[in-house]
Amino acid sequence: QVQLVESGGGLVQPGGSLRLSCAASGFTFSNYAMRWYRQAPGKERELVAAITSGGSTNYADSVKGRFTISRDNAKNMVFLQMNSLKPEDTAVYYCRAKWLTLDYWGQGTQVTVSS
Repeated sequence: QVQLVESGGGLVQPGGSLRLSCAASGFTFSNYAMRWYRQAPGKERELVAAITSGGSTNYADSVKGRFTISRDNAKNMVFLQMNSLKPEDTAVYYCRAKWLTLDYWGQGTQVTVSS
């Protein structure tokens, strides 16, 4: 059974950091490109960061220099290190795995940046 389980969200003050994790199971993780998305209330879901099976990364302009995506194929996990957090980073963050026509999503984890 395919599963993507996000964790690490929570409440953090502006300027703080969080590290999100996404644990994958039920598929050959190393084949898949992995992505983090987020959706704020009343807004469209947007791509935040992506990492290919080979480890190449790209980021939304709004998070460049602050967020870092990484993966550990041995542990079937992908991470999102978020630094210098801003109130506008508040959203539900989702993990996505994609390979050819196969496409899986996690259930999301809430990140709230507020003083």
